[in-house]
Amino acid sequence: MTQELTSPSPAPQAPGTGRGPGWWRDAVIYQVYVRSFADSDGDGIGDLRGARERLPYLKDLGVDAVWLTPFYASPQADGGYDVADYRAVDPLFGTLQDADDLIRTAHDLGLRVIVDIVPNHTSDRHPWFQDPELARQRYLFRPGKGESGELPPNDWESVFGGPAWTRTDRGDWYLHLFAPEQPDLNWDNPEVHTEFEAIMRFWLDLGVDGFRVDVAHGMIKAPGLPDIGHGAQAQLIGAQVLPFFDQDGVHAIHRAWRRLLDGYGDALGRQVIGVAEAWAPTAERLALYVRPDELHQAFNFQFLNAPWQADALRSVIDASLAATASVGAPTTWVLSNHDVVRHTTRLGGSLARARAATLLMLALPGSAYLYQGEELGLPEVTDLPDEVRQDPAFFRGGRATGAAGPGTDTESAPDGVATAGGQDGFRDGCRVPLPWSGELPPYGFGPGGSWLPQPADWSGLTVAAQTGDPASTLELYRAALELRRRLPGLGDGAMSWAPAPDGVLAFTRPGLLCTVNTLGHDVGLPAPGTPLLSSAPVTVDDATAQLPGDSCTWWAI
Repeated sequence: MTQELTSPSPAPQAPGTGRGPGWWRDAVIYQVYVRSFADSDGDGIGDLRGARERLPYLKDLGVDAVWLTPFYASPQADGGYDVADYRAVDPLFGTLQDADDLIRTAHDLGLRVIVDIVPNHTSDRHPWFQDPELARQRYLFRPGKGESGELPPNDWESVFGGPAWTRTDRGDWYLHLFAPEQPDLNWDNPEVHTEFEAIMRFWLDLGVDGFRVDVAHGMIKAPGLPDIGHGAQAQLIGAQVLPFFDQDGVHAIHRAWRRLLDGYGDALGRQVIGVAEAWAPTAERLALYVRPDELHQAFNFQFLNAPWQADALRSVIDASLAATASVGAPTTWVLSNHDVVRHTTRLGGSLARARAATLLMLALPGSAYLYQGEELGLPEVTDLPDEVRQDPAFFRGGRATGAAGPGTDTESAPDGVATAGGQDGFRDGCRVPLPWSGELPPYGFGPGGSWLPQPADWSGLTVAAQTGDPASTLELYRAALELRRRLPGLGDGAMSWAPAPDGVLAFTRPGLLCTVNTLGHDVGLPAPGTPLLSSAPVTVDDATAQLPGDSCTWWAI
């Protein structure tokens, strides 16, 4: 199944951005959910060629890099996170030549490219799993409990609902922390390590600049696979160490990958990175994934899940910065992604809060990730009919009939569990294809329709409708990213808190002060400087500034 390029060529290299060593330390990285970004062939599904054609938009937006969700050969049981061949492009998304063309075009534009790698599990259609002898060596098979082995080996639950075990025709059981079509790999087998290092080298040879490691906390399971003794286990993820997540043994894998990435980068004269999608119960445990000899970044889900309250936000920011500083790593901030409810909806359905939260995030030290469509202020789509929904969690545990299950209406959302404010806790609502232009669906997404229906009232949210409108969310993002790039104090640098009234955050960066009013009403305070950018109109009268409710303002000082 592995594809070959029709015209092999040396790996391209991204030009320098002029931002100094360690480009990832203050980079703004844009997540492209490939099937929902841009469709080039009219089948209603986004593809690599469509993404490539829209790269100039991302360059103009002002981001530094692009993260592409999986486009590998897959039966698509879980949106491509069930990989059957890690070295092939699924025909839904194009060809290997399309991937090569996209990487080259991105580099020509000065954008780096990060791709997903999925090491916790494969598809059940992967050649390893299809071979019974190999499967029992390279995946986690166990005998069942009960008189005739009719019960699962332990009480572990799938993140998607239901048991984490499926029984085979031979009577034994295999582990799948996600869908049954996603069997967990056995990382005690050295052949698994060898294969994934080879996969990484394959894509590095093609020119990618790094990997986002899916379920980076999940490859190692506790010895003996002990029971947990607790139901609704998805709600425990990120709250405590579990026998299947955040085991200390995962760090040996990440250290080996860091050696590979550093050695490869040194040999080619370019910096390539690893990014951990890791859920950990504390900022301190999360920081273990970005120690100097491990991965370069880890998503900060504690910040994503923080309530819109000044004290709570300050506490999360302080803990995050302290933890990463203790290991010499940058903090990586994120507000939305393909697994959680869009933050416009999550923050009380308030576009004002979403805009303010974005300016807050972009003013903090470190790196930031943007999820496609957040720059348009897109809300979660919460009224998708059952017949179009495709999230595998919807079809497990009786959910297709509307029954609630693990992870529904929770405040944390690891790998397949959306946060409160969405549609029954599922993920399709944040994956609706982007609106680019026009008055009617599919809004320029492609020549045909779209794989998930777009709302009929999105015409005012398209890229075309917002471009050039100084009050639009898109132009706010463009202005913020331009200032972040231009002002030397933003990005990876020092930060200090400043005095502020209750409900208001204020902190300084070199040459800049950021104020965030988390209250629902105006707050007055002495004007700290000249306003540079605000998420809502701010007034200054007789040296007194009126901060609008649910707003963030950057001030030159």
